[in-house]
Amino acid sequence: MLLLAPMEGLLDATLRDVLTRLGGVDRCTSEFIRVTNTVLPERAFIRVVPELLNGGRTAAGVPVRPQLLGSDPQLLAENAARLATLGPPGIDLNFGCPAKTVNNSRGGAVLLDEPELVGRIVAAVRRAVPAHIPVSAKMRLGYHDDDRAEDNALAITDAGADELVIHARTKAQGYKPPAHWERIAHVAQALPAQRPVLIANGEIWTTEDAERCRAVTGCDHLMIGRGQITDPGLAQQIQGGEPVAWSRIVPLLPVFWARVSARVEPRHRAGRLKQWLNYLRHRHAQAQQAFDELRLQHDPRLISAWIEQAQVRWGCPDPVKAETAQAW
Repeated sequence: MLLLAPMEGLLDATLRDVLTRLGGVDRCTSEFIRVTNTVLPERAFIRVVPELLNGGRTAAGVPVRPQLLGSDPQLLAENAARLATLGPPGIDLNFGCPAKTVNNSRGGAVLLDEPELVGRIVAAVRRAVPAHIPVSAKMRLGYHDDDRAEDNALAITDAGADELVIHARTKAQGYKPPAHWERIAHVAQALPAQRPVLIANGEIWTTEDAERCRAVTGCDHLMIGRGQITDPGLAQQIQGGEPVAWSRIVPLLPVFWARVSARVEPRHRAGRLKQWLNYLRHRHAQAQQAFDELRLQHDPRLISAWIEQAQVRWGCPDPVKAETAQAW
């Protein structure tokens, strides 16, 4: 099983749609839905996970599991119960976000200093959600250090989670390499035989990385994030497929732009496209050319025209107009 990671401010419904169209991804996890002091209305879940209006799947049919973030077990349970009425293909819990603003509000990775609370959150959500809906959790190795990694994994296991993703770094380590895959193996050894499905995450950029991660962690299942954004063919290659050429990415640019145009204010749209191109240029020379041409461009109308011209330039056999590309 190969999962697409949640990445706040980057890997949202727009990129989920585009990246899953290229194959290889078995399931996605959404960016977090913050739970603070109330039971959210249905529209709050749909705003982050619009795939809930499409049977909980992307346009390519890949399931998307919504992720909740918070620190109050009862409130998270009540929100999970409401979310369950929308028919998601599972509910995930965030114990890994390293953002300072989130941690200062007692959300994400900071909770890893309180394994008992982590366990109570998972247990409360598991009780509140119908048995046929899986409950999973994503954690880092710890907050300041990894001393309580095993305690947190055991708490999540004992609370009845179906799956556990472990990002092989602490909050303090952020996203700096390396990822400490060997610690995932240590955590796995501390868990009972009847444990959640374990999924390894962190610093998987190539098929060789995927192979080494599996060998070191003992996990057959992986979650990838920035590697897939940089190389949209990575998941397919890990699954045994061929590399994805630039000619297959070009037809997706108008789809991406249409989704951005539908969800983002005009003044921020160019930034979203440049953000993705900034990743793509590390794998594709044509993306570097595109980034250079658009670097100083902010007018959405001119960007739409550029996308149409780019498809012709790079050999798209049936160019799609950016303003008419369908999201689903």
